[in-house]
Amino acid sequence: MPKKTKKLLGRHIVADPAICHGKPTFIGTRVMVWQVLEMVSEGMDWNDIMKEWHDSVPKEAIAEAIALAKNTFVDHATEYPIHRGTHENPGRKRARKPTTLA
Repeated sequence: MPKKTKKLLGRHIVADPAICHGKPTFIGTRVMVWQVLEMVSEGMDWNDIMKEWHDSVPKEAIAEAIALAKNTFVDHATEYPIHRGTHENPGRKRARKPTTLA
């Protein structure tokens, strides 16, 4: 089986098999892109998102994540079943908020 390699998905986003099992994260962090996208989808202000992640995810990175999500949606939306009655995927766990270090 071929070894998986790190793949840059943008200026701020990477999928690295050595970090978070290869899920897309923001470069230099273990913050997964889906966590920030969920916060955005819940209407959280971008400045509050940045604060929640201790300024490790800048506005430009949030904008890039949204743009990549939009492109993925446009290219692949018809491949997923429709979930009626909720905008959330019933199998998805909610984003874990970062803990404050004492």
